[in-house]
Amino acid sequence: MTGDLSKRIASLEWDRILAELDARGFATTGSLLTMDECDNLQALYAAQDLYRSKIIMARHGFGQGEYQYFKYPLPPVIQEMREYFYPHLAGLANRWNKLMGLSQEFPQQLDDMLRCCHDAGQTRPTPLILKYQADDYNCLHQDLYGEHVFPLQAAVLLSAPGQDFGGGEFVLVEQRPRMQSKAEVVHLDKGEGVIFAVSMRPAKGSRGFYRVNLRHGVSRIRQGQRFTAGIIFHDAA
Repeated sequence: MTGDLSKRIASLEWDRILAELDARGFATTGSLLTMDECDNLQALYAAQDLYRSKIIMARHGFGQGEYQYFKYPLPPVIQEMREYFYPHLAGLANRWNKLMGLSQEFPQQLDDMLRCCHDAGQTRPTPLILKYQADDYNCLHQDLYGEHVFPLQAAVLLSAPGQDFGGGEFVLVEQRPRMQSKAEVVHLDKGEGVIFAVSMRPAKGSRGFYRVNLRHGVSRIRQGQRFTAGIIFHDAA
């Protein structure tokens, strides 16, 4: 896998990805980052001057493990993923909001989306790297940081399953009204991403569309160390 990251993102199977997001609320990207890009992002975890805050998950009841939010300017690979994913997802995000009866309309470019966030006081960047070790896990949650919420986000696995770590599957749980929850386990390879709903998506029923609630997390790491990059498109208050 070679070439500029923006070209790699443009060449993803977007028809399939958007169809799977509509049908299930998540879709994998296939191979996205090179092994060197993954290793370089892992190495950045130790560069404390790149981050605005560090969260020890157990202190807040979020699970076990830790993560750090980048500060601006973002590292180039993180910035490019955020910038070049967004236009492919903005149309779907607007269609979802319309089907769910939500009035917010998202601009077609990330800079305009972030301007809306910043005007509303959401000025803190949200892209992050998460680090898990043996027995760590991430409780089911939603990444909501303020009034302006872009309804899709992405996570990219930076470690090799079965080699760098065992366990630690990405988990999505969907709750439909008056129904029991449904779980999906998403298997990723190193350098592969998953795009998924932040909190809600529309689903079609016999009387039209209704809102489905989703939460995501990571199952227990059985051994080794697992790094993930999280790409959230709205900023935090």
